[in-house]
Amino acid sequence: MASIRERNGKFNVIYSYTNEKGERKQKWETYETKAEAKRRKKEIEYKKEMGSFVVRKCKTLDELITEYVALYGKENWALSTYEGNVSLINNYILPIIGDAKLSEINTRFIERYYQSLLKRRAVINPLNKTSKNEFVSASTIRDINKLLRNCFEQAVKWELMEKNPCIHATVPKHKSQKRDIWTADTLMYALSVCEDERLKLAINLSFSCSLRLGELLGLTWDCVDISPEAIEENRAYVFINKESQRIRKESLNALDEVDPELLAKVLANPEMRALLNSLAKTMK
Repeated sequence: MASIRERNGKFNVIYSYTNEKGERKQKWETYETKAEAKRRKKEIEYKKEMGSFVVRKCKTLDELITEYVALYGKENWALSTYEGNVSLINNYILPIIGDAKLSEINTRFIERYYQSLLKRRAVINPLNKTSKNEFVSASTIRDINKLLRNCFEQAVKWELMEKNPCIHATVPKHKSQKRDIWTADTLMYALSVCEDERLKLAINLSFSCSLRLGELLGLTWDCVDISPEAIEENRAYVFINKESQRIRKESLNALDEVDPELLAKVLANPEMRALLNSLAKTMK
């Protein structure tokens, strides 16, 4: 059995296990929320009952990141975030420092790794066979640092490391570049030459509501009230509560399978079935 104890605003999952020498030990795992702790408690108890429970024993960064992605990434990352992080892991982390032992990773190790990345050629994008930069950019290293920092934070909570080596690590400075944006004249010209009414509406909505592409594509009719009555009473609205994301098939397959009950509910909807059938015909 496992138990949960709150301490200093965090939640500890406490359980006993037997080590290689046959000695009975107690282990504490720390989590930010009670929900996370409850989920881990259930997982431990279930695996113990099934006889498949194994105490976490990550010794290398490769082993830690594999567990981090499986336990943390799949639960907390959006699909597009999952794809981006896995790409960073496979291209710039595991091939270079994946074999490093956790006991050898400190702040100095991390800083030397970041400096070496600045001299490493950037991985070519498999989709367009190009790369934005010849070498790994400072902005990419910032993304890697953000990922590793969170990974090591989880390792500390899991009591696999004593402290996070990324907290005080110096990250190469990144010079942010100002993006070019459309002027009002550019917008009006685009609307005047656009012949697709749906695209014209999308452009108008994107500008007037400051919508990102994913937010625009995620709009559904239950998020919009532009009825004549609403317009007359000055209460028309566009409510943003979801986002459409573009992902690769590999990233989708890497995540857990769709809940059969959820799939059944979706297919039970006549409108959804018709939409899926229509989409399937266009893809043949």
